[in-house]
Amino acid sequence: MSDIKKRRRLSADQKWQIYQECQQPDAKVGEILRRYGLYSSDLVRIRKIVEEGAIEALANSVPGRKRIKTVPKEQYNHLQDELDEKQKALAEMSVLFTSLKKK
Repeated sequence: MSDIKKRRRLSADQKWQIYQECQQPDAKVGEILRRYGLYSSDLVRIRKIVEEGAIEALANSVPGRKRIKTVPKEQYNHLQDELDEKQKALAEMSVLFTSLKKK
């Protein structure tokens, strides 16, 4: 039998749970890490991920304003072409309607 440990894959929920447990004032971090089979370097990585996620979420939230969603350039160009076609058709229909109205 091999003594090589399999690397555990933790879900986002599990990482969040570990982070929260380790943030408690009376937390015994060593015990928590052993329970999950982790090292202190794993906790450092989890803390960094949580911090980056929080910073990104805060950067994306602008008080009093809704963030404008962007679309890929290809989709934008397609929509712009469609709009141009509809505006041209509407202009042609307006000319026809005006000429019919005069008769």
